[in-house]
Amino acid sequence: MFQGLADRLTKAFDKLTKRGILTESAVDETMREIKIALLEADVALPVVKTFIQKVKEKAIGEQIVKSISPSQMVVKIVHDELVNLLGVSAPLNLIQYQQNVVLMVGLQGSGKTTSSAKLARRLKKEGKKVLLASLDTYRPAAQEQLSELGEKNDLSVLPIIKHENPIEITKRALKTVKEELYDVLILDTAGRLHIDDKMMQEVQKIRDLSSPKETLLVVDSLMGQDAVTVAKEFNEKIGITGLVLTRIDGDARGGAALSMREITGVPIQYLGVGEKADALEVFDANRIAERILGMGDVVGLVETAMEKINQEEAMNTAERMMSGRFDLNDMLSQMRQISNMGDIKGVMKMIPGLSKMQDKIEAAGIDNKMILRQQAIILSMTEKERKNPDLLKASRKIRIANGAGVSVSDVNRLLKQYEQMASVMKKMKKMNPFGMMGMLKKMGGMSALKGMMGGHSMPDMNALQSMMGKNGAPDMAELEKMMGKGGMPDMSSLSQLLKRK
Repeated sequence: MFQGLADRLTKAFDKLTKRGILTESAVDETMREIKIALLEADVALPVVKTFIQKVKEKAIGEQIVKSISPSQMVVKIVHDELVNLLGVSAPLNLIQYQQNVVLMVGLQGSGKTTSSAKLARRLKKEGKKVLLASLDTYRPAAQEQLSELGEKNDLSVLPIIKHENPIEITKRALKTVKEELYDVLILDTAGRLHIDDKMMQEVQKIRDLSSPKETLLVVDSLMGQDAVTVAKEFNEKIGITGLVLTRIDGDARGGAALSMREITGVPIQYLGVGEKADALEVFDANRIAERILGMGDVVGLVETAMEKINQEEAMNTAERMMSGRFDLNDMLSQMRQISNMGDIKGVMKMIPGLSKMQDKIEAAGIDNKMILRQQAIILSMTEKERKNPDLLKASRKIRIANGAGVSVSDVNRLLKQYEQMASVMKKMKKMNPFGMMGMLKKMGGMSALKGMMGGHSMPDMNALQSMMGKNGAPDMAELEKMMGKGGMPDMSSLSQLLKRK
């Protein structure tokens, strides 16, 4: 969502870092570029003016002049002000041993129903007994949609009774929650294509009847400045306690996220990052600010790996690799683990510095389809060939290429990548005869990696110096070692990068 804004800000900071001395005129020029970048990202003008004023006051202060790296201090100031602008997201105000109501409100098409199911799934994983109820009796099949989502994700949904109005459904849901001792009731209210008095009056009645602990406004981030108007209206007439931004994996400019928190004064609680039931992230201002400034999101990367990757399988594969034993079955296992993490382009954006290289990543054709093609090549081999790639001579390569629907050059490219990775594994074995993965196991496995991140902060950037070039972008030679030529990322190399001190 923030890619356009991130690109503009990165260019502004690149110009700044090239200056030996930071003058007030240089700061003014950078502030102008940041202002234009924010306005083009659909950030509200009053918010932009306040933001620029705060940054400029700090940027031309005494602290910036005395700092060793003035340009980096400006980046840090912008980062800190972005965090302040986005605000801190507090946990939902759910009281233990009570029936808590969460009211989901918003316009039609914003993603309320899907977000309600995602939230229910998340709360269930946290150990809460959750009931979903659809109050949308206007949109065709809206109630059936929630029931279907509940069935797919093993969630409790209030049964549908035809011809009941939203107030009657609310009363029945509250009675069910009390009788069956549910911890949380999520009410999915009806929306309209635009704000009108009839909708607001109905939501007000439901609010007064249910006394919700949380009233979450679900907003489509693709709405741009209209989203700010919607948030303001709902806050004034209903009284919202939090925001849920949906479709942030799309091409929205990001201004709504930066404006709504400032204008409404309520926190962004969750981000919808995809269509799947688990694609709901807790909002973290620090990590969003780091993504906007091209710093990546190592914490998010590790958390995604911990959730989506089979840790036991990954640990066994990594241990084999560290001991110098690495065949095409291990490579296939790595590919499958990476595919489980979701969109490979999204994963790569979490790696610090790679946001500056999106055009090169696009040109290299690195995507999930490429990984699927590589998996098809390996699956077209016999078990014996996977364990002993030296058997793969010309005639066998032709058979494999035909079986996978690719060219022989594609097969050769994958085998060359395998050879490079196998060579790295052998070198790592010589460097560490005691086995780094054994050490990692003793430290707590994958959770140890998260611990190295320092909570939600960025890792020590000195740890990335061997990969980063002088201008802060990744060194291409190091990147090639990690990626392979047009190939998949080597998660083992990434683990090593994160472990370096």
